[in-house]
Amino acid sequence: MVSHVEDYPTDTVAGLEVNTLADGLFHVATWIFLLAGSITAITAWRQGRLAPSWSFHVGLVLVGWGVFNLVEGIVDHHLLGIHHVRDDAGSPSSWDVAFLVFGALLVVGGWLLHQCGLAAMERQRAESSAPASVDPRPH
Repeated sequence: MVSHVEDYPTDTVAGLEVNTLADGLFHVATWIFLLAGSITAITAWRQGRLAPSWSFHVGLVLVGWGVFNLVEGIVDHHLLGIHHVRDDAGSPSSWDVAFLVFGALLVVGGWLLHQCGLAAMERQRAESSAPASVDPRPH
């Protein structure tokens, strides 16, 4: 939610509509950035400027998602108290902590996946630049 403002308090239908619209627009913007980044990466692959494996790319996407969740969760849920993951729950802070844990898992898992993709790319680069071995035995 955006927050409680005088014209649109969050305990009214109008306030909930405005907050839901703002949240939806925010999420549309994040998906546009994700799409733009993916299109940029695919374009670079096709032009031969970048050749990461799927794990390299997906790992970084997961890291970005996790970092976003951590920043949004710490700033909006804990520091500013603008909203919680579940304001309707009996214990909204437990949902907020679970959101942070999920964000941290995304960062760690995404980084590990990215590192696997990076290692595969380095192996591929080393194999393609290594001189071909010549078998001196007659065939």
